Amino acid sequence: MSVEKPEEFKGSRRSGRRPALSEEQARQLVEHVSNNRQATTRELCEWVKETFGVTVSTTGVRNALKRHGIDKRRASQDLNAAGEDVASAPEAKKCYGYADHHRMTGAETATGYPSSVTDAEWAMVEHLFTNQGRGRKPSYDRRVLLDAILYVVRGGVSWRMLPKEFPPWQNVYATFRRWSRDGVFVQYYDVLREMMRERAGRPVEPTAGIMDAQSTRTSPQGGVKGYDGGKKVKGRKRHLLVDTLGLLLAVAVTAANVSDRNAMGPLLAVGKTKYPSLNKMYVDSGYSGAKASAAAKELGVDLRLIRRPSQRHGSWSGPELPFTPEMSQPFSVLPKRWVVERNNAWNERPRRMNRDHDRLLSVSEAWIWLLQGHMLHRRLSAGAA
Repeated sequence: MSVEKPEEFKGSRRSGRRPALSEEQARQLVEHVSNNRQATTRELCEWVKETFGVTVSTTGVRNALKRHGIDKRRASQDLNAAGEDVASAPEAKKCYGYADHHRMTGAETATGYPSSVTDAEWAMVEHLFTNQGRGRKPSYDRRVLLDAILYVVRGGVSWRMLPKEFPPWQNVYATFRRWSRDGVFVQYYDVLREMMRERAGRPVEPTAGIMDAQSTRTSPQGGVKGYDGGKKVKGRKRHLLVDTLGLLLAVAVTAANVSDRNAMGPLLAVGKTKYPSLNKMYVDSGYSGAKASAAAKELGVDLRLIRRPSQRHGSWSGPELPFTPEMSQPFSVLPKRWVVERNNAWNERPRRMNRDHDRLLSVSEAWIWLLQGHMLHRRLSAGAA
């Protein structure tokens, strides 16, 4: 018994299943890949579903891109295919080191230690630390108390080992706890951050941010701690949100076992509440996944993943996506991300900060605000000199 073929199939031979995406959908997919060269195939499947309402497999996405000559290329493949002639000329190295304005003689400071604030620095922020209201005169100068706190963070000494030039350690410690509880160190940094953005010719309110985390060990002092299996570190994790100039916008300290994507939502919410103009966020692959994407989408932030060229998933490359030399380098300075990585390195320079010595997470966050503010203070005073 023979079955009559429909009219549209008479005289034609089918060559297999039709493509999952039409030609126009594939063209839009190519445009999306050109702006997200390191997106994974699964992320592209989610984008297709959100944009076209079509559920497509990873194979369907790869086949649609292959029709336009686009395929995954890894860092090792780029090296073999490109050779040595693709290496771009090295840029001039920037030097970040001590200058003459960092080496103070001691005559211009209240106590004479390198960590002490100068007269020009104190004039910028004196109104933040002095009590302008009614009441009796303080027993100790607020500038000397600030110098004592900066001595602790730079030298890494305990409160009881403060030199005799400073007020009693009980008074210094009580002042530090009061300032950290009242958010004085956050205000201290915010004032300097606005000065730096105005000096750089940028709007005061940032529109783009960069987020990253750093695991650090804790001392036997006690408090909240955890184990970071990726970095093999038992302690805490410092989560930073900075703008494109590397200036702090939000800080959170958690146990080290809290993943980046789980801490992203609360930290981004704090930054978005404080700076409603934030609409774009650059992160690394630790913030990939549906949970991080949903948190950013809920807050109205465009999440941009910046991955290393040497990661296993590779990068999309083809005739419509020209080869770039950065993809062939085993190590390269990643765009945007290096700004927050620099802040992580700066946070570990002072001896007090290479480990977390405090029981309370809020105190650990206060140290970061104070340290970053002191470094920004030096940069501003050096530019004004």
